[in-house]
Amino acid sequence: MICGKWVEDRQFRSDLFYRLNVFPLELPPLRDRPEDIPLLAKHFTQKMARHMNRAIDAIPTEALRQLMSWDWPGNVRELENVIERAVLLTRGNSLNLHLNVRQSRLLPTLNEDSALRSSMAQLLHPTTPENDEEERQRIVQVLRETNGIVAGPRGAATRLGMKRTTLLSRMQRLGISVREVL
Repeated sequence: MICGKWVEDRQFRSDLFYRLNVFPLELPPLRDRPEDIPLLAKHFTQKMARHMNRAIDAIPTEALRQLMSWDWPGNVRELENVIERAVLLTRGNSLNLHLNVRQSRLLPTLNEDSALRSSMAQLLHPTTPENDEEERQRIVQVLRETNGIVAGPRGAATRLGMKRTTLLSRMQRLGISVREVL
C-alpha cells in the first residue's frame, strides 16, 4: 500500500491515512482491464454529450479498438479526458476521437489547469475561418435556445460546457451580441 509506506517515511499524515483506510480498495490499472474500456467509453460519452447537449449515440468500432490498444498511464481519468475532448470536437452523432496517441498523452497532464488546457487546445487546433464560423453558429444556436441567458445552470455557458467568462470572451472575439441573437 503506497500511503502506508508514505506514513512510515513521514511523507503522509498518519491521522489522515487511518481516516481514509477504513475500507481500502485496490483497483487494477485500466491497462490491465481493457475489456472495461468500451463500457467506460460509452458511459463517459453519454455523460459528456448530455452535459454539452450533444446527440452522440455511437462509438465506431475502430475508435474502441484504438482506445483499447493504449496503455492508459493516467488510468480512468485519462480515458475520461480523451472522451471529453472527443465529444467537444465531434460533429454529428458518431464519436470521433480526433486524436493520435501523442496528443492523448499531452491532454491529461494539462486537464488540471483549464487555462493551460485551453492554450494547448488552441495550439493543437488553431482557429481557422471555418472553425470560427462553426463555433459562432453553435454559440448563436445555444444562445437562442436559452433565450440569451449566458450564465447559470440553464445558461448557454453550461450547455456548451465552458465557463461564463470563456463564453463571453468567445462571443466578443466572434462578434456575437445577445441582442442581435434574440
